Amino acid sequence: MNRRLVRALALGCLLAAPGLARAEASRDRFSAAGYFRIMARPDFEGGWSRLGLWNVSGRLLNEGPWGALELKLDILPPAPGSDAVWTSVHAKIEGGSVHGADQHNGSLSRFGLTQLYVKAGNVLFPDVVWQLGTLHTYFGDLGLYDMRPAELFWETLGLSALWQHPRVEVLVGLGDAGYPLRGERYSTVLSVGGSVKLKPVQGLEIGLGGQFFYEPAVTGNRHGPHRTALPDGITYTDYWRGEVVERFAQLFPGQLDQFPKPEPVPGQAFKAVAYLGFGGWGALRWNNLFVNFLRQLPEQVRTETFQGVDYHIYLHDLSDERYQVNVGDELQLGLVPGWLDLTAACLVGYHWNADNSVAAGEDNRFLWSVVGRFQLYLTDTLHWLTESSFAQERSLRGNLWRAHHDSIFRSQDGIADQRGLQFGDLSRRDTWQLKAGLVLNPTGQGIFTRPSIRLLYGLQWSSMHNAYGNSFVESLDEYDEFPESRDRRWHSVISLEAEAWF
Repeated sequence: MNRRLVRALALGCLLAAPGLARAEASRDRFSAAGYFRIMARPDFEGGWSRLGLWNVSGRLLNEGPWGALELKLDILPPAPGSDAVWTSVHAKIEGGSVHGADQHNGSLSRFGLTQLYVKAGNVLFPDVVWQLGTLHTYFGDLGLYDMRPAELFWETLGLSALWQHPRVEVLVGLGDAGYPLRGERYSTVLSVGGSVKLKPVQGLEIGLGGQFFYEPAVTGNRHGPHRTALPDGITYTDYWRGEVVERFAQLFPGQLDQFPKPEPVPGQAFKAVAYLGFGGWGALRWNNLFVNFLRQLPEQVRTETFQGVDYHIYLHDLSDERYQVNVGDELQLGLVPGWLDLTAACLVGYHWNADNSVAAGEDNRFLWSVVGRFQLYLTDTLHWLTESSFAQERSLRGNLWRAHHDSIFRSQDGIADQRGLQFGDLSRRDTWQLKAGLVLNPTGQGIFTRPSIRLLYGLQWSSMHNAYGNSFVESLDEYDEFPESRDRRWHSVISLEAEAWF
């Protein structure tokens, strides 16, 4: 009986061996990587578990939870040192909600399949990598802000070709960006562009790139780009206040049936990016400098209701001159080797809307900020983190924020105006933040070493009242159940959080 059992087991192993080999090969062909951050961040001051309003003060304590999983399957694995054809399939799922960490409690509706593409190398030309699907690419990260100022093709699905050389990389791509830009109001948006990255010497990288968008006019397509030719006497002020149709009725009594019909007209936009990276020189480990200059695609349509009838105003001519220039720089220094590191970054942005010369808004603003993070190595794995930042945002068209809890709600040069072109009584918002606490890095020293477990305290002061997400009542009605009674310029949070690449 024992011999029969041994023979049966041996035969089973022989029969299973090919299957085991195939399973092992499949595991070798498949890989997964990802990123997550999760935090318990009690907010005892009525906030939404974030220190400030957005990442202009640095992303630390100003961001929420996030998770990303990137999958890769080698259909034809590459052979090192060979010109043989290879191909792989990639997918990335990411989103920003985790049970218990935000108000969406881990809802999968907050996640999406943000990237899906096929790569193939050495097809037709050696050292050329073809990519079909989503085409997102970027030169690098502005880590302290969690931003990528020099990115291309985030909204493009199509085909790209990347030629790689030890000192030069050239990328060209084209596709359609209509669904990410227009969503349910889809209209074809052709996207074409490319980039060049140079590595002339060790420790120096230079990158240039650009992208052009073209939305063709299609007669009869209600979601295509159109303009409403407004007659003289109707201004941007009327559009901002939602009174275009009312003003038309005043100028042309009894002729509302002659309200201008939409005229098809193509839309255009562009983005230019630049990158400079250098380092490896003494205390300077690396420095990243990013620049972008962009013109946004015109908006589509807005509806106004007048005397019970809906009128559509097509916005090409009212939104086709919106521009941005953004500059970001980040340097990493080893101040005291083995003891103290510093990463410092700055961000500058100038955004303007040439169509809008009257109303305060984020389309006309100037902003700058600086962030510095020190990390002191108490041991190889236990560190002390201190980060401070200062940010200033200026509205170029008047008041955009409230300075006090009883500031007038809307103002026109300080005079209350319920149809006003300004909001509040503050045209400049200053924000200062301090974050400090213990960091546990099991894998050793480094500001960006992961995984990282942090116990932090964050403190913020802002010239704006309630400069953080909250549920406070903003009305000044004396019958409010939860009335405002004081200015809130300070805000603090405690955070126990973990962050990791895997």
